[in-house]
Amino acid sequence: MSACISPSDALLAERLIQLTEAGLPLVADPWTWLGVRLGLSPSATLALLRRLVDAGAIRRIAAVPNHYRLGYVHNGMTVWDVDDEKIDRLGAQVGALPFVSHCYRRPRRRAWRYNLFAMVHGRSAAEIEQYREHIRALLGRSTLADDMLVSTRILKKTGLRLAPAR
Repeated sequence: MSACISPSDALLAERLIQLTEAGLPLVADPWTWLGVRLGLSPSATLALLRRLVDAGAIRRIAAVPNHYRLGYVHNGMTVWDVDDEKIDRLGAQVGALPFVSHCYRRPRRRAWRYNLFAMVHGRSAAEIEQYREHIRALLGRSTLADDMLVSTRILKKTGLRLAPAR
């Protein structure tokens, strides 16, 4: 169960979000940079972040590379109809593959039979098709059908944004 955050932490959290809406600064020590702006030491800044994570106010702090700029210009969401009895074990294996950026289970829908989703990124269409073949081999007879939804355009990805005060 998540803990509650104090009113002072809530104010600091709001300021922290404003400071990091465009991402962490590209400086040698972002915790010191944030701390200076929050009026906290680097250790107090990290303690604040830990409290916010523990309270569920922040889920994670992670690097989000722009895979297009890194040369990974092809991607596809592979979708799989996997045996429900084996999906937890197999989904964990698929999610651990080095070419899968995220993998998750979703409920089946009347017109959509797929229950396992795995995003793959590659430098060519042939490369992401090879990754799909690798996943297919890993899943073996536990998969009844699969498909791949290929991106046709880049969508702007952003983190949390706060509405300006009125």
